Amino acid sequence: MPQTNAIHASVLERIGSTPLIEVRGLASGDSGRVLLKVESDNPTGSMKNRMALAMIEAAEKDGRLQPGGSVVEYTGGSTGVSLALVCGVKRYPLHIATSDAFSREKRDHMQALGAKLTVIESVSGGMDETLTRTMIEAARQICERTGGFWTDQLNNSDQLSAYRAMADEIWRQTAGKVDAYVQSVGTAASLRGAAESLRERNPDIHVVAVEPSESAVLSGGETGIHKIEGIGAGFVVPLWEPSVIDEIATVSTDAAKDMARRLARSEALFAGTSTGANLVAALKVAERLGPKATVVTLMCDSGIKYLSTDLYKDG
Repeated sequence: MPQTNAIHASVLERIGSTPLIEVRGLASGDSGRVLLKVESDNPTGSMKNRMALAMIEAAEKDGRLQPGGSVVEYTGGSTGVSLALVCGVKRYPLHIATSDAFSREKRDHMQALGAKLTVIESVSGGMDETLTRTMIEAARQICERTGGFWTDQLNNSDQLSAYRAMADEIWRQTAGKVDAYVQSVGTAASLRGAAESLRERNPDIHVVAVEPSESAVLSGGETGIHKIEGIGAGFVVPLWEPSVIDEIATVSTDAAKDMARRLARSEALFAGTSTGANLVAALKVAERLGPKATVVTLMCDSGIKYLSTDLYKDG
C-alpha cells in the first residue's frame, strides 16, 4: 500500500488527489471501461471540499473575506459540510440555510463542525425550484443581518478552478485516455470546470451532463420534485455552459437509488444518489461507445451521509 511520511499543517492539505477505480461488476462484457473518481476520499467524504476551499481562498485573496469575518451559504448539505470544514480550520463563523429535504447526517455534520443552521421545511422531503429559491432568499437575509461574506455557490465562478484541478488529476491518472466524461449537474461548476480542462487537451472527449428525469429543465422539460440530493436545482443554473456539453442524460430518482445500492453490493463502493445517477448514465455511454472506450465519472460523496434516508433501507 502507498505510504507517506508527510506531516500536514491542517486537514485542508488532504483535499484532492483522490483515486480512480475501475467499475468492473456493473458493465456488460462488450462495454467500454468505466472509471470512478472516488471523491469520498476527501476529508468530509465529498467532492465539494474542493470548491469550498477554492471559494474561501479566492475571497481571502481579493479582500471580500476579511480576518474576523463570517461566511454565509445556502446548501443541500455537502457544500455546507465542506464550508464548515474550511471555515472551522480558518476560524470563520459559518451560517447555513438548508432544508429537511436533505439527510440528517449532513445537517448533523455541519453543526458538529461549528455551523449555525437555518432549516427550511420542504414539500414531502423533495427538492424543487421553490425550495432552492427559498433557501437562497434565506441566505440573503442572513447575509444582510450578519454582514457575512456570501459564497453564493450558484453564481460563484471561483470554484471552477477547483474542478479544473480535478480534471488535471483525471488526465494524469488515465495517461490521457479519456473518451467520455459524465457528471450530474448541481451548480454546474464541477461539470463545466472539468469539461473545459479536459477539452483543452482533447476536444473530442464526449461530455455528458446528468439531471433528474423528474425535473429535466436542462433538457427543456418542466421543473419538478425529485430526491437525488445535490443536483437538479429545478431551473437552469447560472454557471451552466451548454457549449462544453455534447449530451444531456436524464435519470430518475428510483434508478439512481437502485444503482447506488448495486454499486455497494457489486463493488463495495458506498455512495449517494448523485453517484448512482452518474453511473446509470456512464454505463449507458460506455455500452454505446464500445469496448475500446474509457468513460470517467464521479463518486460524488459517501453513502454514510445517507444512512438515515431510505437509500439503503429500501430495495
